Amino acid sequence: MPRLFVAIDLPEDIKDQLIETYHAIPGAKWIDEKQLHLTLRFIGDVQNDIADRIHLSLKSVSSSSFSMALKGVGYFPPKRHPRVLWFGIAENPELLQFQAKIDKVITEAGIAPEGRKYSPHITVARLNKSPLERIVNFISANSLFSTDSFTVTEFHLYSSTLGKEGAHHIKEATYPLRDY
Repeated sequence: MPRLFVAIDLPEDIKDQLIETYHAIPGAKWIDEKQLHLTLRFIGDVQNDIADRIHLSLKSVSSSSFSMALKGVGYFPPKRHPRVLWFGIAENPELLQFQAKIDKVITEAGIAPEGRKYSPHITVARLNKSPLERIVNFISANSLFSTDSFTVTEFHLYSSTLGKEGAHHIKEATYPLRDY
């Protein structure tokens, strides 16, 4: 039974910029450069026949390529001790429209809709009782973080296996956007 999600890969130069921000925070498990991505929709564990239906649904998504850039830094959950550090996406109506299309076809394939509003971000660290002062320092040091725009020309269906070292992602399918 595969554990699935839909994502956009980041260009190598953007990943390099993210990796350059990593520094020692006790209790932080930094996301490996190969695993950095923008999740469009987490699906979870599904039966193989549902996975096949999801794949066919994603093939039907029609969208033009679009540009996006990373901007800002933050943590989850809000108003509580941080458990995840992330970098945000600059305001982008095209990305939100595209993500809504993905969400719609996933829901039509039989997966329950997400219970919360989509908040585009790149997870860079998972935190375990990390000192708040070190987290605040990281956020302060990166508060003006931004990247140049890059063009999104495709998206992917990934499977994910959880292990002691964290999640291991396998690209199951790639879907090109129009213009490419």
